[in-house]
Amino acid sequence: MAHQPPPARVIERRRARPFWADCARQISAVACAICFDLGAPIDDKPRMPKKPGTNPKAEFAFFNVVYEDGSQRSNRRVPAELLGGLDGDEPARGFIMEQDREIAEKSGRPALGIKTLERVGVKKK
Repeated sequence: MAHQPPPARVIERRRARPFWADCARQISAVACAICFDLGAPIDDKPRMPKKPGTNPKAEFAFFNVVYEDGSQRSNRRVPAELLGGLDGDEPARGFIMEQDREIAEKSGRPALGIKTLERVGVKKK
C-alpha cells in the first residue's frame, strides 16, 4: 500500500471581531446604541460665537456721531431701553455725551461737542 499523508486537520480560525463587539455585548439590549461622538451632548456644548455686527435682540441702537471739529465716530452703541419715548433719540445724545466725558477724563483731552447724531439703518426723509 502506498503511503498516504495523514488526514488534514480542520483548523478553525476565528475572525477578528470589531473593537466594539465586546463593549456592545455588555450594554443592555435597551441601550444598545453605538455612539461615535463621545463628546458632550449638544445642549451642554458652548454656543458658537455670534457673527460680528449682529444684534438679534435689539438690545442696542447704533448711532453715527459727527463732532463739532468734523470728526466722525460710527456705530456708537446706546441701550435701546433709553430710547423710544416721547423724546425720540435725544436720550442717546446725553448717553453718548456722558461716555465722551468719561473718555476725555481718562485720556486728558477735552470732550468734543456733538454736532449731529443720526441712527444707523434709518432711511433719511
